[in-house]
Amino acid sequence: MMAATAAARVRARTRRVPALWQIRWLPLLLLVVAAAAAAEQQVPLVLWSSDRDLWAPAVDTHEGHITSDMQLSTYLDPALELGPRNVLLFLQDKLSIEDFTAYGGVFGNKQDSAFSNLENALDLAPSSLVLPAVDWYAVSTLTTYLQEKLGASPLHVDLATLRELKLNASLPALLLIRLPYTASSGLMAPREVLTGNDEVIGQVLSTLKSEDVPYTAALTAVRPSRVARDVPMVAGGLGRQLLQKEPVSALTQPVSYNDTAPRILFWAQNFTVVYRDQWKDLTPMTFGVQDLNLTGSFWNDSFARLSLTYEQLFGTTVTFKFILANRFYPVSARHWFSMERLEIHSNGSVVYFNVSQVMGPSICL
Repeated sequence: MMAATAAARVRARTRRVPALWQIRWLPLLLLVVAAAAAAEQQVPLVLWSSDRDLWAPAVDTHEGHITSDMQLSTYLDPALELGPRNVLLFLQDKLSIEDFTAYGGVFGNKQDSAFSNLENALDLAPSSLVLPAVDWYAVSTLTTYLQEKLGASPLHVDLATLRELKLNASLPALLLIRLPYTASSGLMAPREVLTGNDEVIGQVLSTLKSEDVPYTAALTAVRPSRVARDVPMVAGGLGRQLLQKEPVSALTQPVSYNDTAPRILFWAQNFTVVYRDQWKDLTPMTFGVQDLNLTGSFWNDSFARLSLTYEQLFGTTVTFKFILANRFYPVSARHWFSMERLEIHSNGSVVYFNVSQVMGPSICL
């Protein structure tokens, strides 16, 4: 069974069919989390390289500063232009700078650190830079940015395929390593999750070292593992709200597509669309609804489609189709789903959104 909890933000590049330009229906923007929350999301970015003097000390990395996409490019451009042509991007599901404090060897107890391989890589690297808080949008477009700067398409690799590659120091290569472990299922403690990902980092770096391949590496995450402590101050200028409890929202049931058993699970904190400055919250029309129209949904061992149809949405019928793929990853010895794309169907036309960064563990029975 592939049970996919597709609950990540979609900030996508669109690809339109020619007929779309001839119709009145404009692309819908899918927001899985409220727009205000997206602006508050920051994740750390850790950079290191086998080359020297790629980064000067970052003067703006103090607590509370959020690195924008423009600032991030000023850090990355020199490294990509002067540094190694082989670039590794380790992409984790969740990570916050507080994780390094809580689970790292910051008090000298290196044996208890969940980041022993990462810490060792930073200690030995001739160049390194740690950005504690990078704007989520900057990170979400990082793969595209690296691809454009290097002139090389991203190659999704695991440990097995990495060992088969023959990297050349003079030819650009962009290797995307999705760290397989995630805490979203609640089956693993955070320390175990981080330790498992750190072991993958160590194995990848050992492979490159054995082949004497120069490289620049980056570690970041799709989303933060916890809410920033000073989000009201940073994002809204409202000052600190000490000891204030967040309101507890009522939990709703996820959308469940079943045949002989539950096959696809879909839940989002907020499911909102906008058309010509009109916002429509689909959350109460989607989750916990018994008669939700799932016509067109299907599932098999390799691929699945979750189809959600809404009548009279902005005066017309609109169908959202989440296209999923299921693959086995030897590094984690388990199956993972990835959302290949989101399709929005209306008035005989289709809008495509690339959402390939949305992924998670499958539950196979």
